[in-house]
Amino acid sequence: TFALGVAGTLAQRAALPDFAAGRAIAAFALTEPEAGSDVAALATTAIAQADGGYRLDGEKLFISHLGLASHAIVFATVDAAVGRRAITAFWLPLASAGVEVVAQAPIAPHPLGRLILRDVRVAADAVIGEVGAGFKLAMQTLDTFRVSVAAAAVGMARRALDEATVHVRGRRQFGKPLAEQPLVFAQLADMATAIDAARLLTLRAAHLRDHGATRATVEVSMAKLFATEAAQDVIDRAVQV
Repeated sequence: TFALGVAGTLAQRAALPDFAAGRAIAAFALTEPEAGSDVAALATTAIAQADGGYRLDGEKLFISHLGLASHAIVFATVDAAVGRRAITAFWLPLASAGVEVVAQAPIAPHPLGRLILRDVRVAADAVIGEVGAGFKLAMQTLDTFRVSVAAAAVGMARRALDEATVHVRGRRQFGKPLAEQPLVFAQLADMATAIDAARLLTLRAAHLRDHGATRATVEVSMAKLFATEAAQDVIDRAVQV
């Protein structure tokens, strides 16, 4: 619901307290079969209707919270020939006619699904922000979410290091704890260093977002990239230890 807080109307923002309190859940429907990192390539269309509303048609996939969410922020193009300048965000109740949610099965437990839109009608007041301003809104949202992804990765890595540290302090090999074995100690040092670097990058990104930086995409992307890669490496080392 970040997009509602940034660009929603008063009527749209009236729903935010329920989502903030966890009484309702929303989904962020951006990714498509042919539009992942290349957001401008999305193919979901929003065709203007005579009554001022829009008809939505298309498919989204790998969308978190589907199956639990009551609403979704759907990104669609009002004119595919214009590219990113035509992308528009819509506030869509998932109980609307023509909406189909299909569960997807990820490797780890997570509510994930495909969102299929077939002749879905929405009123003009479903538009979030301005028509054609959806690309900027999507990028602003991702800049915020990527910070939380980086922070989660730091937390996972830290937990892995903590578990490994407890183990090596209690496990004895060759007459002394594993923690005193040079190769094991070096592993722990590398893990701790990677975690600290990831944490500092994440804090920088969060600081920029909290203090109103208009563009922090580079710093946010660095934090997400490094923290997730570091988490994978640290957790792998922890398992080996």
